[in-house]
Amino acid sequence: MDAARHIYESLGFLKTKELKLEQAANYLQQSILKIQSDSIAVEAAKSDLEISEKQLSRTQQLYEDGLKSLTDLETKKQKVQETKSYLIGARNKLLASQNDFINAKIEINSIENQYRDKISKAESDKYTAMSSMYDAEALVTKMQGQYMNYSMRTGFYCIKAPITGYITKALRMGIGETIKTGEALVSIMPSVYDLAVAMFVEPLDIPLLIKGEKVRIMFDGWPTIVFSGWPNASYGTFGGKIISIDNIISDNGKYRVLIAPDSTEQSWPTEIRVGSGARAITLLNNVPIWYELWRNLNGFPPDYYKKEPITKKDKS
Repeated sequence: MDAARHIYESLGFLKTKELKLEQAANYLQQSILKIQSDSIAVEAAKSDLEISEKQLSRTQQLYEDGLKSLTDLETKKQKVQETKSYLIGARNKLLASQNDFINAKIEINSIENQYRDKISKAESDKYTAMSSMYDAEALVTKMQGQYMNYSMRTGFYCIKAPITGYITKALRMGIGETIKTGEALVSIMPSVYDLAVAMFVEPLDIPLLIKGEKVRIMFDGWPTIVFSGWPNASYGTFGGKIISIDNIISDNGKYRVLIAPDSTEQSWPTEIRVGSGARAITLLNNVPIWYELWRNLNGFPPDYYKKEPITKKDKS
């Protein structure tokens, strides 16, 4: 606001300066015209004086010859004196006009110097105000940074979990312990999740499995054989399908295969919890016994060789 005010004042100074200079220029032009007018008046007074002196000389000669009276001679002498007085007044006016001209030029220089000083002072005040404004902005930025630091430190008193769930295990226990940035504190289980069975397969058998293949699953603690006393829980094995096969072998030397519930079959029991055991059964293709023995002796995986589909051209 101060900077804007100083800029506005500077613009006002410039406008006033222009008006003052225009006024002084008018005075200067008037003094020039007055000098010209007074110069013409001086020349006219000189001409009148010269004429009156000639008339006085002729009247003096005629008076001596007895052709003019003394009254006429005295009138001419008075006329000469009046003309001299008029000439002196005209010269005084000319000098005054010249002084006015000089004063007008001095006034122009004075106005320029005066408003140059005012504008310089206004600009100095403007830069001072802008410097104060930048200092205030720097102070505000510093205070905002401090506020953010305090807000972050205050937020450290309350640790928020990235997901909604339940604490399953505390990794750091005790009061007043020091923890590092990014260090794990607790193990959290999400409240909303999808169940899947992790099946580990030998590298020899992994080529057999493909995504979308159906699997039968037996859960630990859940009856696989149908009992008449458990009508609501007697479903035997449950259906599933392969949704993912890892490309990297696990630490136990096997590949992990994820099995999700099969939506076309009976739903999995709601009593099953994460971490419970399960066994999966995948069916192999029907092959002769000699082929199976030969495959195991040579270390080949099941169905290592796949038959290509017979086209109509090959059939013909």
